[in-house]
Amino acid sequence: MPRDVLDAGLLSPSALRSSAWRRLYRSVYADAELPDGPDLRISGACLLMPAAAVFSGRTAAHLHGVGELVDVGTPVEVSVPTDARLGPVAGLRVRRTALPATDVTVVRRRPCTTGTRTALDIARTEPLVEAVAALDVLLARGVVDRAGLRRSLDATPSPRGVRRAGRAVELADPRAESLPESRVRVLLALAGMDAVPQYTVRGADGDFVARVDLAFPEHRLAVEYDGAWHGEAGQLGRDRRRLNRLTAAGWRVVFVTAADLRDPDGLVARVAEALGR
Repeated sequence: MPRDVLDAGLLSPSALRSSAWRRLYRSVYADAELPDGPDLRISGACLLMPAAAVFSGRTAAHLHGVGELVDVGTPVEVSVPTDARLGPVAGLRVRRTALPATDVTVVRRRPCTTGTRTALDIARTEPLVEAVAALDVLLARGVVDRAGLRRSLDATPSPRGVRRAGRAVELADPRAESLPESRVRVLLALAGMDAVPQYTVRGADGDFVARVDLAFPEHRLAVEYDGAWHGEAGQLGRDRRRLNRLTAAGWRVVFVTAADLRDPDGLVARVAEALGR
């Protein structure tokens, strides 16, 4: 804590304000040479948390090994008892809630919510598309399982957020291989178009043609998310050969980019039009 190091004479106020130190939270600083990221900010948050607090939400997901659900800009989420004193603190998202002992565990020496409680907290509080995308990853990594999520939902004493969480669990699918792919699938499902994730396309002779992100097999229509990695050296040629194989097998492809996800209505309309042809 700054007051401690200042009182001990270890640092002067001007030294603490220098570029040698990075401010994480109010009164919490770190050596600027340390790589900034969720783990550093979790360590800093431990200096502020009361004894009964635990990490939750996406921060707990990170501790459970699902690092792609957070980045350096994601607030560290902490759940505390309703009578605990903490915050508000810039950079922390503080949730006041009752946490039974069965919902708390220790991962990487950090107190956090269990995998199931983590998933359901995300499902209860986040927008549906983002919640389902997070659940897809948690299911795929084995942090949670669908049956356990449903049992916990059925046993939840409070109805708050249960309907939203139940819908997210219903839409989640561990076959998804990226967050953008999950978002596209959910947007289409909410519009009444249920696509099959990671579908293997085979030719008339049964030989492998390609595996596509999302498929409407009865229409021979694939929906592919075109991420930044498609611009890597040599990838364009591979993509073109793959597209030629799909076309030869009688399939059409709708390509989706990050820009399309910012216009969900337009994305849905484009896929609906392709299905109608």
